[in-house]
Amino acid sequence: MRRLLLWMASNGWMRRHVPRLWFTKRAVRKFMPGETPGEAITAASTFKGQGMAVIFTRLGENLTDLKDADENAEAYLELMDLADKEGLSAEESVKLTQLGLDIDEERTYAHMASLLDKAAATDQQTVWIDMEGSAYTEATIALYERLKQTYPNVGICLQAYLKRTYSDVERLLPLDPRIRLVKGAYAEPAQIAYQSRKEVDANYLALCVSMLAAIKSGSGLFLGLGTHDIDLIHQVADHAKSIGLPRDSFDVEMLYGIRVDQQRKLKKDGFAVRVLIAYGDYWYPWYMRRLAERPANVVFALRQLLP
Repeated sequence: MRRLLLWMASNGWMRRHVPRLWFTKRAVRKFMPGETPGEAITAASTFKGQGMAVIFTRLGENLTDLKDADENAEAYLELMDLADKEGLSAEESVKLTQLGLDIDEERTYAHMASLLDKAAATDQQTVWIDMEGSAYTEATIALYERLKQTYPNVGICLQAYLKRTYSDVERLLPLDPRIRLVKGAYAEPAQIAYQSRKEVDANYLALCVSMLAAIKSGSGLFLGLGTHDIDLIHQVADHAKSIGLPRDSFDVEMLYGIRVDQQRKLKKDGFAVRVLIAYGDYWYPWYMRRLAERPANVVFALRQLLP
């Protein structure tokens, strides 16, 4: 099922036609509040009263025209102004290919620099670089290293299913990195990525143990857990406690609309929780990867076929 959904996410014909179907538009509302910045801001405002911060991401990737990259950068700048006006505790998460990485790396760097400058000016803590497929891993990390020399407020997403990730963490530690660790949502070969859930979970926990040890030893590393796996979150918290770190020594970052009850419970139990809110009209591939992550998401989507 996971392989099928990931194939569907990358299929051009389905990408053009499936979003037009009424039931997919209804189903996607579980994971995103709408396609416009205003809808994203409205959704974020509901979490303000709950004491939960948010991360915004504008959907899109693999652009072929730099004008689109410029438009995406401008859209993020405007969103930051809106979030600042509403007094939201907000951050942004950006794919480098939606800022033109496939076309012009220097333009991409310039766009990221402008976003980081704006984030600092509006007191938004981090602009995250979202990780894409393994073909972009090295280029993404290299650009992150360049940006970190000037911008302390830049973060990066790393994927636990890639076998290289432990080495990547070690490589970045001298920079006092801001790392969001996710399991990974792309189809990758067994040579470079763990395939079973058990292997991915074990590597996720091992990476967290390593990074918590660095935090305990005085590193400026910041860790965000990008997962909805409650058991795994508690295993990380238990290890943190065993070495003298509190529950809020790391963030828990979960998607809008997924395990909402658990988001509230984690916050009540003393965890630092952030909700990632996606918006935009280029939602199909992102949505299919969300379905591939959890079978329960597929069940929900199938229910949308019913009256």
